Amino acid sequence: MADLEQREQDEQREQSPALDSPLPGPTQTGRAVSIARLLHHECGLLLQLYKEKESFLSSYSPDGGRMVSPSPVPQEEASGEQRVERLHAALRQCLGLLHSVLLKEEDEWGEQEEDYETLKKNVRHRLEHLLLSTRGLLEGPDTTLEVTPDHQGTEEPDGAGGLFGLKVWTYRVLLELHHWADHAAETLHVFHTERGGQQTSEPQLHEGPTAVTPITSTNTAPPALTPPPVTLTHRGGGA
Repeated sequence: MADLEQREQDEQREQSPALDSPLPGPTQTGRAVSIARLLHHECGLLLQLYKEKESFLSSYSPDGGRMVSPSPVPQEEASGEQRVERLHAALRQCLGLLHSVLLKEEDEWGEQEEDYETLKKNVRHRLEHLLLSTRGLLEGPDTTLEVTPDHQGTEEPDGAGGLFGLKVWTYRVLLELHHWADHAAETLHVFHTERGGQQTSEPQLHEGPTAVTPITSTNTAPPALTPPPVTLTHRGGGA
């Protein structure tokens, strides 16, 4: 685990210097909703592409419950800030799982199909960007939130299933990412409206899975986190 965390830290310093940068601006809640909705869209595309790549998944139903389990907050008692803080913790666990997928797949297979590799990296950058946004919504003089991957409590493959087990575990991780991205979009939309923001419409998706019209034109994502369009091609494969 120590080697895994060291590799992630080295990778972050090389590829994600923006993780240490704040996200200023008067309409952060609306921007956070936009990022979460786009992340949910991209997670859906990645999940779809992985199922096409590994065709045995079309008839496979994974067992087990949630892989990500942040500390529970009673929804009827939680404030908007508490719900967003719980979401932030869950997203850090999601990022930890995604980093594990990236490293384990690279160790086993090296560079894979271009579409799949590009989408994985897009989702990682989008998730990092969303963590920056949720941190910006909550941080104050007495509050400091981490945006690095959190491996505490996340489930790792035990290795007993070999390559098949790794593929099944990866599929479960992608399902988990899709679930929490959807939860993020819903939670942040409620938080946005509670803060007096206007009702936000769904991002308008154009050609290419990652091209969107942001909610507020003055709050677009940083250029470094805006990936190029990806053209999905159908690929079949086995376990």
